[in-house]
Amino acid sequence: MSIADIQDVPSPEAFRQAMANLGAGVAIITSDGPAGLAGCTVSAVTSVSDQPPTLLVCLNRTSRNNRVMRENGSLCVNLLGHRNQPLAARFADGSLTVERRFEEGSWNYPADGSPALDNALASLQCAVTDMSEVGSHTVFFLTVHSIGFGEPGEGLAYFQRRFHGLPLANAS
Repeated sequence: MSIADIQDVPSPEAFRQAMANLGAGVAIITSDGPAGLAGCTVSAVTSVSDQPPTLLVCLNRTSRNNRVMRENGSLCVNLLGHRNQPLAARFADGSLTVERRFEEGSWNYPADGSPALDNALASLQCAVTDMSEVGSHTVFFLTVHSIGFGEPGEGLAYFQRRFHGLPLANAS
């Protein structure tokens, strides 16, 4: 790319293409409660603070999942490993109903939380504490109230519109 290729006001397509060059971790966010069951794959999860433990998750406002998670007021952020790649693809498939998405994987349904994937690298049960509407998305601010850890394993990243395994670091 040369300086001549830089756009003053990028199109949504150009922005998405640029962001495809930023690798991101992959999570399945789930919610269950009065508004029903929801779950989808996201790569927009970020740690905000460790005191109190706070995350942010971005989700398209037109998504059915957005409405359900907003109304339920709680969700679980399941951090995925390479072993979970097929499930990540399943929860990203917009043609599947939420019930069909949950037919695969082994899920724990805690009484005070949202579905947690048994073999996720970690599952963080969260309460929605704030939201902000930005463009096409809602930014959910989440306070983490409990964490479960699965077996260690390779990480999973999304880069150049594809999933990639991340090897475990060698202990030194």
